[in-house]
Formats: sequence, structure tokens, C-alpha cells
Amino acid sequence: MKDYELVAGLETHVELSTRTKIFCSCTTAFGSEPNTHCCPICIGLPGTLPKLNREVVNYAIRAGLATNCEISHISKMDRKNYVYPDLSKAYQISQFDQPLCKNGWIELDSGKRIRIHRIHIEEDAGKLVHQRGDTFVDYNRGGVPLIEIVTEPDIRSVDEAREYVEKLQLIMKYIGVSDCKMQEGSLRCDVNISVRPQGSETLGTRAEIKNMNSFAFMQKAMEYEFERQVDLLESGEKVLQETRRYDDSTGTTEGMRGKEDARDYRYFRDPDLVTIVIDPDEVERLRASLPELPGAKSARYVDAYGLPASDAALLVKYRRVAEFFDEAAQGLQNPKTTANLIVGQMFRRMPTDAEKEACEPGISPRMLHDLAALIESGKLRMNLAKSTFEMMLDTGKPVLELVSESDMAGMDDAALQKACEEVASANPNAVADYRAGKEKAMKALIGGVMKATRGKADAAKAEEILLRLIEQ
Repeated sequence: MKDYELVAGLETHVELSTRTKIFCSCTTAFGSEPNTHCCPICIGLPGTLPKLNREVVNYAIRAGLATNCEISHISKMDRKNYVYPDLSKAYQISQFDQPLCKNGWIELDSGKRIRIHRIHIEEDAGKLVHQRGDTFVDYNRGGVPLIEIVTEPDIRSVDEAREYVEKLQLIMKYIGVSDCKMQEGSLRCDVNISVRPQGSETLGTRAEIKNMNSFAFMQKAMEYEFERQVDLLESGEKVLQETRRYDDSTGTTEGMRGKEDARDYRYFRDPDLVTIVIDPDEVERLRASLPELPGAKSARYVDAYGLPASDAALLVKYRRVAEFFDEAAQGLQNPKTTANLIVGQMFRRMPTDAEKEACEPGISPRMLHDLAALIESGKLRMNLAKSTFEMMLDTGKPVLELVSESDMAGMDDAALQKACEEVASANPNAVADYRAGKEKAMKALIGGVMKATRGKADAAKAEEILLRLIEQ
């Protein structure tokens, strides 16, 4: 049996977070009663005229700039003709040969770049609802603005596909163009997948798996489709160019229809919409408005702050957490302490992704900054700082309302000597264990000293004193 290589490209549909739809003033709010957010324009009644939402163009340009695309200064809207119940006009207004953005890329952790062929704007279709053998249509989603981000066939594994979508999702969230909630359909992927013998430069016949709205489903669908196509080729059969769907109940893909080419959609320019002319000055204004992007932010945390790459990735994964950290760490000599408190204690109180996305810890970044500054100055021992941070998160109070000057004064040598003697005397088994070579016993003794002194002791000094006592 030959070794085969997976070749994939993704078409990712991202719903934009504009307040109104792409060609009318209907709201884009999610989750309302069916068919309550639509009007004659977005369902395409005769005699209505669409008007392009300027913010949709701006959002698409921001997405293009954030993914290293060239911005087209002249663009237009086209009609993509097909008949399906969720498309009331029997055509979708999209872009064909003059997309807004082209020739971009997203870099994976390996350094490999997944090339972006194009980003274009279009309207979403409605939604079919299947209930008890009947099919209903909800047109609330019809006319919601989308960008479609199309890659080149550069993806060679399921892991690369997942990493690409995760990075794309994070970028779109950071620049504020979409919430990218896959569970609500605001980020969906069509996966174009083919296989070829290892070493071959010729692309195989591709199948397109539609509407992947979960990382887990995308992974399983790609794995199954790879094996299906390899089995066909090994059996001497041909892979058909077709559109397929993923059935999560069986873990398989199944054919829906033959894969259409562009000519099947009979694209032509939409006669109701004017040419889109992009002012280069406007592009530069939008470029200047972009925030620091996730890749650059993560690199800064590692290079300038000395954070481990894993901690940097955790902070950057949630935009509000990263903003909280940036504000709390501002002006500190060692931002790593602040990062540790967030990734450790704060995250324990935010167990879900949704809670981390919201990032509402009950204290301000300035309060965490003040706590970290006291640790840096040596006024607050780490053990006491951690317990104080827990109290801050419980009460919402600043550090100086919870820790007194005497707490921060530390302990004099005589008081520390006495505390160590009492702990050693009260824990003869731990002392014996340490003398027998069990070094972990020392940690237990130091912990006892820290508990007895409410975190005020210097752990290093306590260890020196305990060693002297044990060796006597």
C-alpha cells in the first residue's frame, strides 16, 4: 500500500459583528423568535433595493490587514445564483472576481505560512429548521454580513487545520469584527480535502465537507474523509468531486451533491449596487486602528517579560485577560509575578472559556498591580501575597485594606528563631525523616513555619535555621 498525503484548504465563513445587516437596517442580534428580524430587502421582495453597509467593508478591510492581505482599491458585488429554500431570492449577493482582500497569510507555530487566497464579503442565507418530519425556514440570519476567508491548499494535517482556524478565530476576536462563536454559527468552515501519493506534486480530486462548526467535528470529518479517499484509490476507484456533509451520529461523511464550479452559479455583477472604491488613506486609518495582534503580543510576553511560551499563550488566548494583564503589569520590573497570579489563582476561579473571555475577577488591574509592586519591593512575602490575593478576589478590596504595616514588616531574627524551634519540636517525625535522607520533609517543616507566622517568615531564612536545629 502506498503512503498518501492529505491536502486541504479551508473556506471559513465569519459573521461580522455589525449592528445591522449588510444591505438593510434589520438587526443582526442572535437568538430571537424566527422571522422577526427580516424585512422586504433582506428577503428580496420585488421592487426592493439593497444598500451596502459601509461598516461591513471596513470590517473586511480590518480582517484583511490583520491577515497580511493586499487590499483591492476597486471592488464590486456579484450575484451567485442557486436555488435552495434558505435563500429567498434564489441568488446570494457575494463577490466573484474582484474580492476586497487577497494574497495574505497566517503563520503557524512551526513557522509555516498558510496562504490566504482571498477574503470577500457576502450575505448569509437563512436557516432551515427540521422538526418532526417538517422543514421550516427562519430568515433572521438572511442578510447577516459575512466575510469568507479562502486559503490555498497548503494544509497537510488535521493538526495544521485546527491550528490555522484557532489562530484565525483569535485574530478576528482581537480586531473586534466577530465574536466567532462556533456554537452559534458565527464561524463555520467548509473543508476542501484531497489525497495524493507521498512525493506527488499533482493535486487529487477534492471533496468539500460543508459547515463544520466545531473543532472536534472538523477533526473527525477530516480523519474519516482521508481514510475514505485512500480506500477508494487503493481499491482502484475514483474519488468524485462532490459536496459532502458530516454526520456526527455515525462519525462519517456522506454525499450531498456534485461539487459545483463557478460557472454553475452563473455569476454576474449585481446591477443594484455601485462599485466599491477604497481610499488608500482610509486603509491606512484602519491599519492604524488595529490593536496589537495575538502573535505579536505573545512574542512580546516571551521576549520582553520572560514568560514561558505556555503562559503567554494562555494569557493571549482571551483578549480581555490579556488587556487585564497588560494594565496590571505596566511599570513593574517583573511582570512574570503578575502573570503567575492570573494564570494560577485567577484562572482557578474562571473554570470555563466563557468566564475567561468575560474576565470579571471582581478586582481592577490596578489592584493587582499594587499587590505585585509590594511583592517586588520585598514588603510582601509570596505566601502572604497569595493568601491576600485570595482575600482580594473574595472581597474586591485593595491589598492595603487587607494587609497591615506590621504584616508587611516581616519578622525579626529572634521571632523567626523561636517559630522554627517550636515547629521542629512539634514535628519530631519530620525531623527524623529529614535526618534519614527524605528531603521532602524539609518542605513540610518550612510550610509549618509559614503557617505559624501567617506567611510573614522569610522561607530561605527559615530553612537555614531549621537546618541548624536539625544538625545539632
